[in-house]
Amino acid sequence: MKNQDPIKKKENSNDFQKKANIILIIVTGIIFCVIALGVYLMLQKPVEKSEKKAVETPQINKQSTSNSSKAAESPKTEEKPKVEANQVDLSKQKTIMVDIKTTKGDIEVALYPDLMPITVDNFIQLVKKNFYNGLTFHRVENWVIQGGDPNGNGTGGSDKTIKLETNSNLKNVRGAIAMARSTEPDSASSQFYILKTDASWLDNDYAVFGKVLSGMDVVDKIAIGDKMTEIKEKK
Repeated sequence: MKNQDPIKKKENSNDFQKKANIILIIVTGIIFCVIALGVYLMLQKPVEKSEKKAVETPQINKQSTSNSSKAAESPKTEEKPKVEANQVDLSKQKTIMVDIKTTKGDIEVALYPDLMPITVDNFIQLVKKNFYNGLTFHRVENWVIQGGDPNGNGTGGSDKTIKLETNSNLKNVRGAIAMARSTEPDSASSQFYILKTDASWLDNDYAVFGKVLSGMDVVDKIAIGDKMTEIKEKK
């Protein structure tokens, strides 16, 4: 059995110690890096939240801009009273009273010849000729009833058409009576409609020439095919 050299043994011991120290340093370095990385990631989360809030800020500004737009539109609302101030008192206007007798009941209508002379004259001339007697209401919807077509399907009329006239004092509101027409403005003839609800989108495009004074309950009950047994002017 060979004796071990005491010097070589010491050298081997020193080498082992050096290697152990190196491994310890490396392990310590790795642990330090892991800790540092963890701290860095923890610090990053609040930053991301702050950045997210910063991105959301323009949305609040966008809402403010929207409110500004609404404020900019307010002058249009303020202009409405000016228009109303120019409206005439319909109760003081000359009227022609007409009875529309139907299979569901009577409808009393007031026409305004001074405000709508062409349209009222055309309607009254047809009434005097008994043109409407026996004709049907060919169109009935939840907002309107329409009749006065000798063909009974919305394609017919009398032997003439009239020029479109409108008046800012007469609106397309519930109870209004107005002339129906095709897409051509001056194509109104004999067909007329009575509104069951307001229809402001028709203003300035259709000739409103009167309003229902009584019988709106009858208007609401009219169904497709119901007849106008007689339309006559009241003296």
